[in-house]
Amino acid sequence: MATEIIKVPELGDAGDVEVIEIPVSLGQEVAENDSLLVLESDKAAMEIPAPRAGVVKSIVVNLGDQVRTGAEILTLEVSEEDAGETAEAAAESSGDSTASSGPEMAEPDSSEAVRAAEQDTESAAEAGAAGSKVIEVAIPDIGTEDEVDVIEIHVRPGAAVAVDEPLLTLESDKAAMDVPSPRAGVVDALLVELGAKVRTGSLILRLQVEAEAATGVIAPATEPESKPAPSTAIEPQPTASAPSTQPPAGTSPVAGKTAASNVYAGPAVRKLARELGVNLTRIEGSGARGRIVKEDVHEFVKRSLGEPATGAVPAGTVPDVDFSRFGEIEQTPRSKLARVTAANMHRSWLAVPHVAQFEEADVTELERFRANLKPEAERRGLKLTPLPFLLKACARCLIEFPQFNVSLHSSGEYAIRKKYVHIGVAVATGAGLVVPVIRDVDRKNVWQLAGEVASASARARDRKLTPEDMQGACFTISSLGAIGGTGFIPIVNAPEVAILGVARTAVKPVWNGAEFTPRTMLPLTLTYDHKAVNGVDGARFTTHLSTLLTDIRNLLL
Repeated sequence: MATEIIKVPELGDAGDVEVIEIPVSLGQEVAENDSLLVLESDKAAMEIPAPRAGVVKSIVVNLGDQVRTGAEILTLEVSEEDAGETAEAAAESSGDSTASSGPEMAEPDSSEAVRAAEQDTESAAEAGAAGSKVIEVAIPDIGTEDEVDVIEIHVRPGAAVAVDEPLLTLESDKAAMDVPSPRAGVVDALLVELGAKVRTGSLILRLQVEAEAATGVIAPATEPESKPAPSTAIEPQPTASAPSTQPPAGTSPVAGKTAASNVYAGPAVRKLARELGVNLTRIEGSGARGRIVKEDVHEFVKRSLGEPATGAVPAGTVPDVDFSRFGEIEQTPRSKLARVTAANMHRSWLAVPHVAQFEEADVTELERFRANLKPEAERRGLKLTPLPFLLKACARCLIEFPQFNVSLHSSGEYAIRKKYVHIGVAVATGAGLVVPVIRDVDRKNVWQLAGEVASASARARDRKLTPEDMQGACFTISSLGAIGGTGFIPIVNAPEVAILGVARTAVKPVWNGAEFTPRTMLPLTLTYDHKAVNGVDGARFTTHLSTLLTDIRNLLL
């Protein structure tokens, strides 16, 4: 027996790629072209097939490793006969041209040698032309006129392919499919590259086939629904010595390292499953021929969160305790508003990575200005609180920092940027917390905002708010200043991406460069969704908000 070192083949300009699957194990016997390793770059996945039959003697890479062209991945024990054939093939390719030359042979006339070589080349070309022909292979009918991405190319120029062997893999937004070879032959040239967009009828390669089988442009026939599309890159076949891929009874559907190499799924779906920690063997595919698509993974995660294991307490739920054992109790039902609020806050806390940014605004001059406006407020029949000024300042910040005036799509692929400024105001009522929305805050003056806040608060306390009154907010302000407290961290009211918590003002000594002076300070807490907003943006938002509140003349600029 001989040992052969298997290395990563030429990857073009892909650079470092990630090892995402190792379908073999130490001591496992593999056949020629069995999958040894699956690599994935930013654009596609590719497998490393076994160059010949043998036994895996060592594996020098691990899942998640980054490798590049020429890197050693494993050693394979092959028969002496196979190793000899490899050596002979290498010797023939480099030694045939010199095998007949020797010191005892007379060197032929150079002109005669050239003529003989030309005649041999012409004879070989005529023989090849008589026995084979180059055809063009096109994308078959894929059931849509939309363009799809080329995510894998399984062949290269000069490679021999069999009938129905996959040539490349296509992926749309919903599923992936392999394009099989319509004929046996040798790849003459590739006409597409990784990442290219193609559609039905697009030419993908030229294939050299037997002349009698060539008929011009060939589109591979689509396979019947009952027969899964062949895919050596994404469906490596298990061997007798491979470990079982069936999870043991009671195994959690969310597992770190799974035996998902034998399921019918594309590289993009496998990557998503790894990121979410999902065991693909527990998912039933909804795609063509039972293929698992991204929607199946997302649905499985949702279902798993909503259906705890038998006898288990749902995540985030405290087990019930019989408190009557310790004394007298009374069980009272919660209001519907309280239950809905709790469910929304729980969902937001689980889905949003919260970050809190703290700031103090010097509102000494603002409070003095507000006191001077008291007679005018009484004349208008209004109570002028700090809230209308906070609304105006937050509206300006949302305009100057538009990354806070967005909502993220559930797919995470894009953000929805809003061109309006509607701000919710949290109001405490006897039944629970409600958030009426003040619309077009940026277009209204302080007096208009004071009137709308008073009206919305009264309707909230009287339970007269409509669903429309509490929808469409871009941002929320939760003020506990009238109640007390030095600060708090509010929960983001998703699908908004930020909320401002306002605590009670306090007079503090502040250093002005020469001495400490008493200043009225307002504690602020900005809580935001870290998926949508970076920390530096949170700091800039609160700093600018503090500047606006410190000198409200900045609102006029």
